[in-house]
Amino acid sequence: MRELIIAFGLFFFIEGILYALFPSKMKNMLKKLELVKDSQLRSGGLVFAIIGFVIIYYIKS
Repeated sequence: MRELIIAFGLFFFIEGILYALFPSKMKNMLKKLELVKDSQLRSGGLVFAIIGFVIIYYIKS
């Protein structure tokens, strides 16, 4: 459970730093995100989820 809380903290930290350092670029990126198809977002999300799982699996084992 401790690792999960650390992971959420790291996620929020990285997101916050990006918005704090590059607010206009983040706005532009979010506007461009509307042009991406749902299927592409779903596929990309699945790929990143699998990569994250594999990284966690190898670190824990």
